[in-house]
Amino acid sequence: MQTKTLELLTPAKNQEIGIAAISHGADAVYIGAPKFGARAAVGNSLQEIEKLVQFAHQYWAKVYVTFNTILYDNELDEASQLINQIYQIGADALIIQDMGLLEMNLPPIPLFASTQTNNQDIEKIKFLEKIGFQRVILARELSLNQIQQIKLATNIDLEFFVHGALCISYSGQCYFSFAQCKRSANRGECAQMCRMKYSVVDSKNKLISPEKYLLSAKDLNLSDNLENLINAGISSFKIEGRLKDIEYVKNIVGHYRQKLDLIINNHKNIKPASSGKTKLFFQPDPEITFNRGYTEYFINGRDKKVISPKSPKSTGKFIGTIIEVKKDYFILDKASNLVNGDGICFFINNNELIGVNINNINNNHVYPNSMSGITCGLKIYRNYDRIFFNQLNKLSAERKINISMVLSDYEQGFTLSLIDEDNNEIAYSVELNKIISTDPTNLHLKISNQLNKLGNTIFSCNKPDIFLSNDFFIPTSTLNEMRRQAIYLLELERIRNRKLSLIEIIPNNYPYPNKKVDFSENIANSKAEQFYKRHGVESIEPAFEKQSSFKGKTIMTTKHCLKYEFGLCKKHNQNAPKINDEPLFLKDYKNKYLLEFDCEACEMKINII
Repeated sequence: MQTKTLELLTPAKNQEIGIAAISHGADAVYIGAPKFGARAAVGNSLQEIEKLVQFAHQYWAKVYVTFNTILYDNELDEASQLINQIYQIGADALIIQDMGLLEMNLPPIPLFASTQTNNQDIEKIKFLEKIGFQRVILARELSLNQIQQIKLATNIDLEFFVHGALCISYSGQCYFSFAQCKRSANRGECAQMCRMKYSVVDSKNKLISPEKYLLSAKDLNLSDNLENLINAGISSFKIEGRLKDIEYVKNIVGHYRQKLDLIINNHKNIKPASSGKTKLFFQPDPEITFNRGYTEYFINGRDKKVISPKSPKSTGKFIGTIIEVKKDYFILDKASNLVNGDGICFFINNNELIGVNINNINNNHVYPNSMSGITCGLKIYRNYDRIFFNQLNKLSAERKINISMVLSDYEQGFTLSLIDEDNNEIAYSVELNKIISTDPTNLHLKISNQLNKLGNTIFSCNKPDIFLSNDFFIPTSTLNEMRRQAIYLLELERIRNRKLSLIEIIPNNYPYPNKKVDFSENIANSKAEQFYKRHGVESIEPAFEKQSSFKGKTIMTTKHCLKYEFGLCKKHNQNAPKINDEPLFLKDYKNKYLLEFDCEACEMKINII
């Protein structure tokens, strides 16, 4: 039976968070390049990335660099130079969107097709495989069945988002931000128009829905679907969050590490993609750190509630409902573990989210720093857990690679042999006069304890084995030196034996699935245009960012459907009331947008009027 390798892939806003992710169980991290990453606010220097690479590679973990924006012609030379530098510092792959890069002289670094390339169609994914991509990051909107069909039709490595913030639009297909603010999501500058308030009206301006956060998605949580995803063909499980803080990363990475380890331990044919075991000093809980409520999105079919219409902010964990209110305290309907310094929040009036801090707890009496807006019946959420965050701010995890240690003797001295869990093996010998100990009591135990002082190394050993032909005295200084030198040699052996993926892209003429492409292919430079022409495309429309007029253009394509949300979808509900005055329009505080419903594809488009 073929062994499957599973990768837990986690975000790194910076070097520190990347190291924390690896320490808490990540098999790989992705981090922004100094420029040209899809989160323009979190670029990292080459020096920082190199330090993260060096740390990760100790565990045979990997570092992928995001380079997934579209490029303009005047940026191509700089991009080429930067990619070569990223390769030189040892990054394991480059995540890209712009196909113009494939027309350039790239170093042999593996390329991953970003989710920004809108990877949901089998023929498109076949194309990406044929032209040299090593991995495709699939669209978040896919179901288990669709993933399975892609896996059956291709041999390419498949990566899928399992947790974190969701773009309500298909990735790479949202132009809302650029249309209104000249900030391109495809260039890492998204203004998050989906997190704004909107209302919906019909063609006669009759209100269909009052102003709410109608495009603001809940956060993704597929932690109960991991085994199904494995069976469908996913090998890399991706956590979103390159803007998230270190506490979020520690908590969510720890949660998924525990989940995946349970699966791995129950299947002999599944193994992790990196070395070592992670020990957590806290119990992860995804509801405690930032979330807008959770959804499984479309993995098991259309989800009835994928948005959080009340607020785009984090609510945290529900802890109870207020049953009694006094002048300066309230009482919840059930016991809670609230403590002084916690933060709580609740919705009042027109779904306004209010937050307060806890000053004191006396039995079941909760004393907040403000009683404003607090009434009976309010549902209370804790959005800051002081004790939990204090745990995360201390040493919260330890990752060690298990080794076996054997001390033996030979004619001229002693040998310490080490072998790690990946079968890397070394031996270190010292020449030493062999003297019989005058106190053999617990001699082997004392030697074993001394050898096992692995301290801040990345290794751990259950119990060193001592195979000596007699009760020899070995000075503590000699044992320490043998241990240090042996560990150093094992670290070098791990570096020497770490598998490198050097993939050279050889240009070919494999045909693109379409002869004609519009602005949604995000072709913004001459190299990208050259690429598509080489692959048989005959008609090319420039990227949205290169357009002079947006009138009539689609600025968002989404699987989320407002008709379905409002119970007006005839496809899913034959008894849905008829809308007499279509089309429908989305409105914000100053603009109106046409809503277009493609019921066959089960998609909604937002168009500029």
